[in-house]
Amino acid sequence: MSQVIHFHPDADFKARSLAAVQDPGQRKNFRGAMDFLQDKRRVQFPDQLELEGLRDIGSAIRRNSLARLPELLVQLETRMTANGIQVHWAATADEANAIAIEIARRVNARTIAKGKSMVSEEIEFNHAMKAAGIEAFETDMGEYIVELAGEKPSHIIMPAIHKTKQAIAALFAEKIPGVAYTEDVDELIKIGRQALRRKFADADIGLSGANFLVAETGTICLVENEGNGRLCTTVPRVHIAVTGIEKVLEKLEHVLPLYSLLTRSATGQSITTYFNLISRPRQPGEKDGPEEVHLILLDNGRSQAYADEQLRATLQCIRCGACMNHCPVYARIGGHAYGTTYPGPIGAIVSPHMMGLDATYPLAFASTLCGACVEVCPVKIPITDILVRLRNEAQARPETASLRGSGAGRSKLASAFWAGWTLVYSRLKVYRLTSWLLSRGHALSPIEQGAWTYSRTALKPAPKRLRDLLKDRKP
Repeated sequence: MSQVIHFHPDADFKARSLAAVQDPGQRKNFRGAMDFLQDKRRVQFPDQLELEGLRDIGSAIRRNSLARLPELLVQLETRMTANGIQVHWAATADEANAIAIEIARRVNARTIAKGKSMVSEEIEFNHAMKAAGIEAFETDMGEYIVELAGEKPSHIIMPAIHKTKQAIAALFAEKIPGVAYTEDVDELIKIGRQALRRKFADADIGLSGANFLVAETGTICLVENEGNGRLCTTVPRVHIAVTGIEKVLEKLEHVLPLYSLLTRSATGQSITTYFNLISRPRQPGEKDGPEEVHLILLDNGRSQAYADEQLRATLQCIRCGACMNHCPVYARIGGHAYGTTYPGPIGAIVSPHMMGLDATYPLAFASTLCGACVEVCPVKIPITDILVRLRNEAQARPETASLRGSGAGRSKLASAFWAGWTLVYSRLKVYRLTSWLLSRGHALSPIEQGAWTYSRTALKPAPKRLRDLLKDRKP
């Protein structure tokens, strides 16, 4: 990459959102993509009763796993260690990157081939490796495209969903030597694969994420369609998986309903092309597989969510992206406007734990609270309830704050306004006087009323109060 890109501070969220909604081409592209994904999901769930039953099962599995998370993590480490997998614990993004760098230096690695991993985006893995003199390159086609463009993913499942085929054609012609401009989608995929194929064999380390971790068997489960994940975890001599601590499940049988929910909710597929289960490094006599397998378990704020009974539900997420695909806000502004690793409704409720509420609280207000995300969430996360909670936390007084960054949205002006509101509505005489003054002075109401009048008519008190109208009413 020619430039180092970091996630944006959310102070710019309004400006980025405004720029996005004023781009008719982007809005058209996202609207078409979201409609397409919604239709594909709808086809995969023709029986509403079957869907609700499966969602109940998926939610119960995730809630059970989280209720027993500490003991399951211990069991996972014990089982994996017995299988020959080396388990590492990282409290922060910097610690996770430091562990990966230590492994790479110990095996004299110079290149790392990456399968798709949102946690690696979360910790800005590529930039940390570059700073350490190690080349880390993307092999997922969508990730490869945004890497070439010097951008971040705009969707957790389809990183380059914001790109048109014309934009990708121009990008490949500019960035890949010897490639001519073509808008043929099959040819573009072929060009990308040819550019990447040799790199798998040359890579010293393969890096992946993990969709599920099974404590019972010590297994890493990877869901994918392109085969790059399988190549990254079998061809290089060392495999590193990095994922959040919340991904652990109790039993292997618990994977099946979640897998069914994940694929059908995410891309509208009954099943993905590849489903990889990794339980150990290469054994004597086996023809492929890495000599070493490492698992880095990342906290990075997840413990904060886990400690709160309501916010713990954010950790149920299986990263399907269905909430984004059905969100009217995401469909209009796209993923980059959010400025976080995880955009959309799920990003608004998980990012505060990773980055602090002070940096992310505007995202909690970037929602209509229509509930579309709740209706389609395969594991029944109460997203709107949590958004309301985060809005309240953003306005919390210091003595009631319970999250890192709580109270960041609180202002002296707003506090004074609500103090006045409380005074008026808690004392009858003050309320009557205030309502009388407002009704008589309604013509003096300002035309500009902040954010309210961006898209609404200015508020103006009625010339007569209800009590006045009732008095004037003839018997």
